Amino acid sequence: MTTPIQFDSNTMRVILAEILESLTTCENALNLEDAKSKAGNDMLKVMQYVYPIVISTQMDVIKKYGLPEGREGIIKFTRSVVAFEKDDRVVADLHRQIRSFYLPPVNVSSAVTSHV
Repeated sequence: MTTPIQFDSNTMRVILAEILESLTTCENALNLEDAKSKAGNDMLKVMQYVYPIVISTQMDVIKKYGLPEGREGIIKFTRSVVAFEKDDRVVADLHRQIRSFYLPPVNVSSAVTSHV
C-alpha cells in the first residue's frame, strides 16, 4: 500500500499553475485548438476531443509530484483540489481556469435567482 500524498496549499497552486502553463505550450495549444474546432458547440464532442487532452496534460504534470499515473492519480488529485479550493481562492481560480478549457462558463447568480 502506498503512502498517501500530502499537499499543502502552495504546492497545489504550483501544480495547478504548471498544468495551466503546460496546456498553453505550443504543442498542447495547437492540439486543443484543433480539438475545439472539431467539437464546435457540441458538448459531447468537447468531452470526446478536448477533455482527453486536458486530462492527459494533467496526468503528465501530477505524476512528477508523486501521484500515480492514470485514473487513480487524477481522482486523488481532483479530490485534493476540491478540498483546497473551498478555503483557497487562488486554487479555486486556477482550477476554474483549467476547467474552462472544456466546460463553458456558468453564471451561478442567474441560475440561483431563476429558481426563486
